Amino acid sequence: MDQKGYRRGSFQSATSDEDMLEIAGASMDFSMADDDPPLDREMGGFSSYNGGGMNGTSTMMDFLEEPLPGVGTYEDFNTIDWVREKSRDRDRHREITSRSKESTWALLHSVSDAFSGWLLMLLIGLLAGSLAGLIDISAHWMTDLKEGVCLAGFWFNHEHCCWKSNTTFTDRDKCPEWKSWSQLILGHGEGAFAYILNYLMYVIWALMFSLLAVLLVKGFAPYACGSGIPEIKTILSGFIIRGYLGKWTLVIKTITLVLAVSSGLSLGKEGPLVHVACCCGNILCHLFTKYRKNEAKRREVLSAAAAAGVSVAFGAPIGGVLFSLEEVSYYFPLKTLWRSFFAALVAAFTLRSINPFGNSRLVLFYVEFHMPWHLLELVPFILLGIFGGLWGAFFIRSNIAWCRRRKTTRLGKYPVLEVLVVTAITAILAFPNEYTRMSTSELISELFNDCGILDSSKLCEYVNDFNSTKGDDLPDRAAGPGVYTAMWQLALALIMKVFITIFTFGMKVPSGLFIPSMAVGAIAGRLLGVAVEQLAFYHHDWPIFSGWCSQGADCITPGLYAMVGAAACLGGVTRMTVSLVVIMFELTGGLEYIVPLMAAAMTSKWVADAIGREGIYDAHIRLNGYPFLEAKEEFSHKTRAMDVMRPRKNDPPLTVITQDSMSVEDVETIVSSTTYSGYPVVVSRTSQRLVGFVLRRDLIISIENARKKQDGIVSTSVICFTDYCPPLPPSSPSVLKLRSILDLSPFTVTDETPMEIVVDIFRKLGLRQCLVTHNGKLLGIITKKDVLKHIAQMANQDPDSILFN
Repeated sequence: MDQKGYRRGSFQSATSDEDMLEIAGASMDFSMADDDPPLDREMGGFSSYNGGGMNGTSTMMDFLEEPLPGVGTYEDFNTIDWVREKSRDRDRHREITSRSKESTWALLHSVSDAFSGWLLMLLIGLLAGSLAGLIDISAHWMTDLKEGVCLAGFWFNHEHCCWKSNTTFTDRDKCPEWKSWSQLILGHGEGAFAYILNYLMYVIWALMFSLLAVLLVKGFAPYACGSGIPEIKTILSGFIIRGYLGKWTLVIKTITLVLAVSSGLSLGKEGPLVHVACCCGNILCHLFTKYRKNEAKRREVLSAAAAAGVSVAFGAPIGGVLFSLEEVSYYFPLKTLWRSFFAALVAAFTLRSINPFGNSRLVLFYVEFHMPWHLLELVPFILLGIFGGLWGAFFIRSNIAWCRRRKTTRLGKYPVLEVLVVTAITAILAFPNEYTRMSTSELISELFNDCGILDSSKLCEYVNDFNSTKGDDLPDRAAGPGVYTAMWQLALALIMKVFITIFTFGMKVPSGLFIPSMAVGAIAGRLLGVAVEQLAFYHHDWPIFSGWCSQGADCITPGLYAMVGAAACLGGVTRMTVSLVVIMFELTGGLEYIVPLMAAAMTSKWVADAIGREGIYDAHIRLNGYPFLEAKEEFSHKTRAMDVMRPRKNDPPLTVITQDSMSVEDVETIVSSTTYSGYPVVVSRTSQRLVGFVLRRDLIISIENARKKQDGIVSTSVICFTDYCPPLPPSSPSVLKLRSILDLSPFTVTDETPMEIVVDIFRKLGLRQCLVTHNGKLLGIITKKDVLKHIAQMANQDPDSILFN
């Protein structure tokens, strides 16, 4: 019965998500959903157990008076029992508090236990901030490496290379220390041959970076691909995916994220940074017993780590906390809110200390606008919101269709080839257009920028009339030839980004969606902003402009339109609202632009929701069949518990264990012949009165351990789940008492309970299963998987798409 993916002889190590699941390839088959652990496992992990006073002289003893390694833990691809985990933590806390009054040492232990959460947040913030700084610096350097190299030191990127140069401000990108590949190889950078050589080197470097990234992911950590946010949402809801937040995943994701971003693919590093931060949180949890041994407490830490991830991704600590609360967290108590805030603060402070961009800012595209917006500008802002909603709905449908095709056809068997083909197409299309050749973060920075007197960008090539310049603010001016050229290039860049991102997100490399979505919106916003600006310049006497935009005034800020468009498109794809607006205003430092951002974010959400209810992360959760019970959707169907429970009509009867009349052999037969994750314990098969619920994993570990450690336990030994077992003949073998692994308070509902109440119970209490009774007698069982299948069935979807238990 050995299964692929289980490790021999280590129930102890199975309690942590640190161990990397051994998966043969980059494409993972999750159809192995049954909880069917092997029975013939070597018990090497229990050699340290001392037997707890078992000398074989007694014929009846409770084998589990001391906690046994592995009992109370979960198999891979299983859901945790939130109620049990929280109850265990309360018991632990109660015991520490009561002992703290006995001695000074116990008091110190109590204080250190209370302080450990804050210390853990400090460590997560420091590690996440340091890794984010390393990723930012490395990605910036390797992106520039595609175009040339610095002679003063190959480790300098283009900008840092030219800092010490004596070139003028307008020629700051043409310093002698920086050489393009054609200048380095041919000795000159002009002419068709030099252009072709630069083009070729750009494509070769892009292919090398992406090939290395996909090979590392495939060979060492298949879980390092993608954004990671759908899986983190699922893990935070209580599901266990071992290795997803392990040390190998962290190392490979950090390296391959730099390679994937540097390759020029249409992806960002912001989403994967949340995964990186959660890996840091999970690994650091193993330093503290309180978090290492309790899955529910660990998920509180992961919620705070997700906040730290967004904090360093966007330089937005408050936005990070709200993102964790609004988008990824399933259980978010007030204590977690404070700790998330602290972790996000430390992470942002660490990144600021590293100063990866050399501009004392946490992000590359920090901007400041000086001009207020006018009420009439809400109309173009709402239009951008509509565009963002339409783009979001289009992207989700197209990307999910492509990912489904990848999963169900031979395409998914060739992840390396797919990455190379998409990289080659992206690089070949990107190089001729300067706005797609530059990194997406630099593109967004350029689009957000408000043109000043010294700006040399094509976007700022206006016809200057310096007689009308007042102070630092430049008036609205007529667009010059450079602006019109930039508009055409941006329109082509928009078309490319819209389509290439569909095929890029979901490949077997780390890929975030925040930056490509923002780029699409920023391009659309800048195009609209320049159009409105020129309209106001040439027609300032129109009634809609005459009241507030006189000739020579600075009325329209195209960079603001780019920012609003970026927020609209990101909102349309992810369906974020509050956290999105806060992240955007933390990015720009402009409190007065909250209303345009709110209008665009709400409009894009309404439009996108009208076309399809799911955001991109929820759609990917459903595509992958993760057992995620969405808390935002209402269940409105009039079904009852008896309609959903198992066994159904014509099904074999419910598998149960009796409290004191079954032998070890009987129980082992039940366990080996079924694949259920647990069994109800009843008084007897005839009465069906419920006593409790026992987990399959706990049964296996306890019986195997008792056979090895306790004298007199044989196949005919009776298993007893009660305090007082019935008297047996003197010649009978020892009784195995397993009351301590029995859950004496399983959650029960009656068969007439409406399913909307049952669904609410599963959502709010995080249950794994719920037992159904009628007049106190056990009738059946409802698992989380049954609930998810029923919801899918009611929505006319395939219930078998839920692949996990």
